[in-house]
Amino acid sequence: MIYQGNAITVARGAGNSSDDIATLTFDLKNESINKLSSAVVAELGEAVQALQDEKSLKGLVIASAKDVFIVGADITEFHGLFDKGEDYLVEMNLKVHDIFNAIEDLPFPTVTAINGLALGGGCEVVLTTDFRVMSESAKIGLPETKLGILPGWGGCVRLPRLIGADNAIEWIAGGTENKASAALKMGAVDAVVPADQLEAAALDILARADSGELDYQTRRDEKKQPLKLNPIEQMMAFETAKGYVAGKAGSHYPAPVEAIKVIQKGAGEQRSRAQAIEAKAFAKLALSDVAFNLVGLFMSDQLVKKKAGKYEKQAQSLALTGVLGAGTMGGGIAYQSASKGTPILMKDIKEEALEAGLKEARKLFTKQVERKKLTPQKMAEQLSSIRPTLSYGDFGDVDLIIEAVVENSKVKGNVLSEVEGQVKESTILTSNTSTISITRLAENLKRPENFCGMHFFNPVHRMPLVEVIRGEKTSDAAVSATVAYARTMGKTPIVVNDCPGFLVNRVLFPYFGGFNLLVEQGADFQRVDKVMEKFGWPMGPAYLLDVVGMDIAMHAGEVMAEGFPERMARDDKTIIQIMVDNQRLGQKNAKGFYAYEEDKKGKPKKVSDDAANALVKQVVKAEKEFSDDDIIARMMVPLCLETVRCLEDGIVDSPAEADMALIYGIGFPPFRGGALRYIDALGVAEFVKRAESLSEELGPLYAPTDKLRQMADSGERFYSA
Repeated sequence: MIYQGNAITVARGAGNSSDDIATLTFDLKNESINKLSSAVVAELGEAVQALQDEKSLKGLVIASAKDVFIVGADITEFHGLFDKGEDYLVEMNLKVHDIFNAIEDLPFPTVTAINGLALGGGCEVVLTTDFRVMSESAKIGLPETKLGILPGWGGCVRLPRLIGADNAIEWIAGGTENKASAALKMGAVDAVVPADQLEAAALDILARADSGELDYQTRRDEKKQPLKLNPIEQMMAFETAKGYVAGKAGSHYPAPVEAIKVIQKGAGEQRSRAQAIEAKAFAKLALSDVAFNLVGLFMSDQLVKKKAGKYEKQAQSLALTGVLGAGTMGGGIAYQSASKGTPILMKDIKEEALEAGLKEARKLFTKQVERKKLTPQKMAEQLSSIRPTLSYGDFGDVDLIIEAVVENSKVKGNVLSEVEGQVKESTILTSNTSTISITRLAENLKRPENFCGMHFFNPVHRMPLVEVIRGEKTSDAAVSATVAYARTMGKTPIVVNDCPGFLVNRVLFPYFGGFNLLVEQGADFQRVDKVMEKFGWPMGPAYLLDVVGMDIAMHAGEVMAEGFPERMARDDKTIIQIMVDNQRLGQKNAKGFYAYEEDKKGKPKKVSDDAANALVKQVVKAEKEFSDDDIIARMMVPLCLETVRCLEDGIVDSPAEADMALIYGIGFPPFRGGALRYIDALGVAEFVKRAESLSEELGPLYAPTDKLRQMADSGERFYSA
């Protein structure tokens, strides 16, 4: 044994290799994956030093004993490391460069055997070796820009020299995970083989390098030298890319463009100078609010997945599911279930509704075929696992049912009671309601313990969130089965407790309430949309209401007003009510706050509409001037306060789950971290001060809770600093 650590071993003659070949194996103890924590990086430095001291070696294989290679750096350490400041981060990265450079400079050929995910820092380890072989199922990539940073351990230096500037920009700016076939085509790896041939392929490459057939020294030198681009080629590669990527990423996400600038600045430099440029740029991005929030979101997402995984372990297996109601939502649910491998019955009372549901599913499958993500044969198989029916004939075998009929408590209650009599006692019933109390819907059920909410967001195939709503009598078994099914469908389930609107809609409607008040005080709704879109929302509140549907919003608003009359009830007509009265329902009938025309792709395109503007004037009670900051405060304060109330009321278990639900469910700007991280960023005391000032004029919707005031007084935060 050359070296033995907690995560790394180095041995001669490992596997089927001869005694003059060393194998460095990553195998982090007590973990299911390999990741590069500070401790593991320190071990890697010691292991490389041991290799440098070893005599008579002819080659090195770097491998993994896990199912993955290395998933990247240990992101749980990031906030603590970032807090140490720019100088510390630069120095830290340069020390890692020294270790990685030592691998690259070993006096014998090196090869990495990539058996699974090699991402971020794991990919940067891979790039240090002279050669790379990859199993057919493995993936490789540098996703750092998705965390608001850039590759800081040589990715911006080595990858462009290996696969060319254009390809490297695409990988790094996009943060993509790339399949083995794509990596081979790009030249990122030298061979792709079945997993059981990985070691043999790596050893074969070392043998060919030792014999002189493969010139490893030339390959190595190419990674150390400046990029071979003349000034015109540099301009074409970098300037064009910066413009395109800036347009795609948007002004709130600077990392992709900064990564291109780093590649560009280092293009004419030798290895050490290019790495110094990379280390400095990494440190600057790491200290940004965007990086702080995106790293926080990653950790919150891991917490949400971990909690869902615990529920999933307790769940019964689901062989067959059913959806009641075959509209756009029902068809979308059926598609999602079938596409992920769970057969589903789709029932409606009308033949034309079933045809519409199948049409929706077929349309979504066809798009997958057009994008070459699905073969026509696979599409036919998956589509056939959706079985339309007008009767309950086969429902005796169904394990879980999603009721997705019209959003009316009486209709839903009748349908749920009816289907309960047609299924086995263990069948889980769920309702895809967006606002109606699960406890109320369970009142007429014989087995309320088998019932919970399963709230999908529209469009089902795109929106990642599913709210799993626990009623007063809902059992853990029902929740576990529903969470497991949501995970099987590729969704992110978050368990919440029952109340009007649950979590996401309960939080969203105070946001619309703030919008109503702005409009009534003379704010131009189109300007409000633009300000909130600039703030980071995918669409402003008026546009969002058009997409949701004015009638749906009005109904949900009534449920909210009944549940929380002090904050959300209105005596007078709102602009939403007036729009409904004038049959302006939004995109569904091509007129709402905006009128809608089809663009070249057949999608609705909003245009200003004089008729809508005239209706808005009917609710204006005052004429006030609002700054952009005023608009943001009036929109964001009620949304954030309602999130706080949901946490205090026990509707959601943790700040992380609350923030992830808003990001996944209504598109809260990810770079701002969620509503509770947004409060933390402002400072709880400053947020309370703003809320109290607004509540004096605008009432209870803007009034902070007593507990939030206490947090402000004591300097508490929702997330630890």
